[in-house]
Amino acid sequence: MMIYTKNYPAPELNERECLRYAGTTPQAISAEERTLFESCLAEVGNKLTYKVCWGRFPVKRGENILDFGFLQTDSKALMKNLEGCEEVIVFAATIGLEIDRLIRRYTNLSPAKALFFQAIGAERIESLCDAFCEELKEEGLKLRPRFSPGYGDLPLELQKDIFRVLDCPRKIGLSLNESLLMSPSKSVTAIIGIGKEEIEAENKCGACQKADCAYKG
Repeated sequence: MMIYTKNYPAPELNERECLRYAGTTPQAISAEERTLFESCLAEVGNKLTYKVCWGRFPVKRGENILDFGFLQTDSKALMKNLEGCEEVIVFAATIGLEIDRLIRRYTNLSPAKALFFQAIGAERIESLCDAFCEELKEEGLKLRPRFSPGYGDLPLELQKDIFRVLDCPRKIGLSLNESLLMSPSKSVTAIIGIGKEEIEAENKCGACQKADCAYKG
């Protein structure tokens, strides 16, 4: 079983997504807020790192069970997501600790700046995941929407299995505490089905069943 790692260049910034995570839009943001937002982007600069580790695993199906060799789950939502898939990519991605430091620094000094740093971090990690998936597609793989522990009925507890099999702390400096929180916080783990045809989610939140999330677009 091979676990791969890669450092990515910074993906192109999606300003609209940043502002969406901050609860505003390019049309609604005030001149003062835009100045603050742009100052946050300047402060982030090139301090972030973009790291991914991943492996490719077979999918075995029992009675109401999915088995990837290193974990088993009875998640009905993931079963539906992986219909027709015989393999999956399991990956972890992070943009490093610097964005966490900036959020902590400004939480009391300037809550507005802390909010923008939260939003920038959310956009940056999502853009890294998108870049990783696009690279897989360029290799000819037909992918299902990525599905993370904590989505729908997929237990967050499965983070432990993913961290163990990918060796996230050693590979990309990503750790998991006893409360199943990741550090750096702007990080993602996910399962991506490899099928015979590509199926796109309606949006980035398409696989998640949480209806009251403020970030659902």
